[in-house]
Amino acid sequence: MSDLETGQPAPQFELPRDGGDILTLSDFAGKPVVLYFYPKDDTSGCTAEAIDFTQLKPQFEKAGATVIGVSPDSTKKHDKFKAKHNIGIALAADEELKTLQAYGVWAEKSMYGRKYMGVERTTFLIGGDGKIVRIWRKVKVPGHAQEVLEAVQAL
Repeated sequence: MSDLETGQPAPQFELPRDGGDILTLSDFAGKPVVLYFYPKDDTSGCTAEAIDFTQLKPQFEKAGATVIGVSPDSTKKHDKFKAKHNIGIALAADEELKTLQAYGVWAEKSMYGRKYMGVERTTFLIGGDGKIVRIWRKVKVPGHAQEVLEAVQAL
């Protein structure tokens, strides 16, 4: 478990993404990146979050930022999810959990008294210098994408 803090360099990653390309953090050097981690494609909260970020994508782009969603789902699942809900942001697949662990978001969770490992919904705003500007932990989806956009616009 990693306890990343603002001001620290964001862990580098290289992940397959929807559509078959590879995404790396260094691809976006000099530009802010919104890296949001979510549990699973096509569940209610995760769908709402992806749709919210998609709707605000033009404003993120205007502010020079890229939004990337990361989950342990496969790229094939990401492709279906994007097509079904018209998602317009990049989705990266971390099936090996390496990036999830590097960012400290693969955590023990509890539901109905049962403990299991899963993704703790977390968003990182990474500055153009590769350092973490802000972290939102245990994200509640309603209004979150807008709050992140305001943080990006304030950079």
